[in-house]
Amino acid sequence: MADEKLASAFWRAVEAGEQVDLEDLLRGVIDEVVRRLRADRGTLYLLDHARGELVSRVAHLPELAEIRLRVGEGIAGWVAAHGEPVVIPGATHDPRFAGRIDLATGYRTRTLIAVPVNDAHGHRLGVLQVLNRAGGPFDQDDCATVVALARDVARLLDSTSLRSQLRPGQQQALDFRFNGIVGVSPAMREVFERTTRAARTDATVLVQGESGSGKELIARAVHFNSPRRDGPFVKVDCAALPEGLIENELFGHDRGAFTGADRSTDGKVQAANGGTLFLDEVGELPPSVQGKLLRLLQERTFLRVGGTQARTVDVRFVCATHRDLEADVATGRFRQDLYYRLRVVPIRVPPLRARGAVDLDRLIDHLMFDLTRRHRRPDLRLAPDVRAALHAHPWPGNVRELENCLEAAVVLSPGDVVPLEIIGLSAPPAVGTLPSTPEARERTSEGSFRVDELVPLEVVERAYVQHVLARCDGNRSRAAGLLGIGRNTLLRKLGSESAPD
Repeated sequence: MADEKLASAFWRAVEAGEQVDLEDLLRGVIDEVVRRLRADRGTLYLLDHARGELVSRVAHLPELAEIRLRVGEGIAGWVAAHGEPVVIPGATHDPRFAGRIDLATGYRTRTLIAVPVNDAHGHRLGVLQVLNRAGGPFDQDDCATVVALARDVARLLDSTSLRSQLRPGQQQALDFRFNGIVGVSPAMREVFERTTRAARTDATVLVQGESGSGKELIARAVHFNSPRRDGPFVKVDCAALPEGLIENELFGHDRGAFTGADRSTDGKVQAANGGTLFLDEVGELPPSVQGKLLRLLQERTFLRVGGTQARTVDVRFVCATHRDLEADVATGRFRQDLYYRLRVVPIRVPPLRARGAVDLDRLIDHLMFDLTRRHRRPDLRLAPDVRAALHAHPWPGNVRELENCLEAAVVLSPGDVVPLEIIGLSAPPAVGTLPSTPEARERTSEGSFRVDELVPLEVVERAYVQHVLARCDGNRSRAAGLLGIGRNTLLRKLGSESAPD
């Protein structure tokens, strides 16, 4: 590493797979680069392969939300295209300089260094650029330092979930938030926004969602993006422990509390002191423990099993459940007062089937990239009918089921193409065909048909419009744009079943 401080400050977070905010992570890297070079500003441009652009996802850029440059445009674009470092003592006199950026920001670029950020295989990931060195222009020693730092940045990027988006041939536009959590749908953006807001506070968070939907990832994102990130993150699986052990697991016990208790032992609550206690499947807690958890939430005090001395802890609570706790409160299975203490900030993680085709494609691409690297099969790819079958499946086990399905396919596929029979899912009905009876049509999923008889063009056309709308996550304006028709025309073709934006 070029600098131990750069490694220690940011490497541990991604090495452990923590769900850190990637913007914050990379911004910290750029801050360190700027400090080291005694520069005024720095920018990390990432290569958006799908758009053929460089995008300034991390920059000291108060004037603009982001900068986008075509590959080849400006000095950074030239570096992206040619892969060579550039040191310019007088930037505005260089014919490659993109003056429109300074015009838009009002900032005056006097001198700069721009170097490529390449992975270990020589693939371009982006460009690292620093501007206006204090005390005079940059020299070749400065350039050598930035080149070394760019190698560190490349290794850092390769350790995050960004690595799949930055690979050559990526068809999805660059978009990210938390490390290890993939999603761009409106439902996931709402989850990300709530997670970010919750992380800034010590408020108790209740994460709800189906099994396999990613509740623990969200819980970890709350912790690792909070002021408690350097404290412990302690998980208790409330569903995995028998009723007789859960209290001891949480609170510990005093010596002599029961036969065999020859010494006092701390529980998970004490272990989480100064950090976050994550109660997974909190809805499975037995009534005998619910009251003691309520006291802990209210007073931040607890008693060990067999103990008489109240102990105080500084703990932040994040809980998760797949259960409908409101229904459990109505039936008396879960305490109402505890429920309201837990759901100060509720975050509901959507099931995979509700996240839309774009999220599913991004997850498939991300998981396949990781799994093929893990199992040393980098050339393996999916047959076209496999992706169609993956889209037709309802995924009751959510992202966990999808990952298990793809991992089995990666391990078991005999050749370089995953065939349909390996994944164990049925091929979907062909788009553009209809079942023969109205009853069958009612049972057929929207936009999917079988060829049994000729049907009117307007029926097929409406089905395709519904299919495009689904691929656009219900956004009618975007769907109309893709179809090349007006929004009102799209609504007429959809009829009374149109979905809201």
